[in-house]
Amino acid sequence: MTENIFADALVPEVDDPQFADLIETFTVPARVPLAPEIEMYLATHITPLWQATEDILGVLDIPPPYWAFAWPGGQAITRYILDHPELVRGKRVLDFACGGGMQAIACVMAEAAKILANDIDPVAITATRLNAKRNGVDFPTTTENFVGTSAPEKRWDVIFAGDVCYQQDMANAVLQWLMAEARLGTRVILADPGRTYAPTHNIDELETYDVPVDVAVEDTDTKFTRIWQLLPDRENMA
Repeated sequence: MTENIFADALVPEVDDPQFADLIETFTVPARVPLAPEIEMYLATHITPLWQATEDILGVLDIPPPYWAFAWPGGQAITRYILDHPELVRGKRVLDFACGGGMQAIACVMAEAAKILANDIDPVAITATRLNAKRNGVDFPTTTENFVGTSAPEKRWDVIFAGDVCYQQDMANAVLQWLMAEARLGTRVILADPGRTYAPTHNIDELETYDVPVDVAVEDTDTKFTRIWQLLPDRENMA
């Protein structure tokens, strides 16, 4: 079991049996296309799950079920971790906006020392725990919203953030926060399949992949996806 050094940072998580029931009813265990070493609970039909989420959990103001899909950025980062385990081996890692947690699972496989999976959606956290258990691994999780927070010193050695640039306001806020973390010395790794609000400067391209995706979600069967390291904006550093 991964040591929970992040305990002081964690906030209470919603642990409602409806969440696990929803996941187990509307998804099936499946291998991640670009990282078949990992098996996750994934949606096979997008509409029933979306409707069920609204009907069953709408009163709780739960976000759409992004956790049920192997998004291209997350797949690309997961593959990159598995192919380059030295990136995380022995290090403190944050899987930011983790969705179903495949990046965190890959970090365990790559022998990261400390791992925290984070998503503000409590259903995503339940999915992450179920996916971790299915892959025989364990790590702490939190629903805390880190965006907009600041720390006096580096909390993580590496932060992974896949598929976080699909809405302008969210992308701007997330990238601003990630840049602040990068200035502290954290290595920030992003991945995106060419969405409008992906960063275009202060980045260093690390790898590209043609990622298999769900046609019902992406309107294509593959997405060309880039992985970048976010470079600190030296001009704004104290």
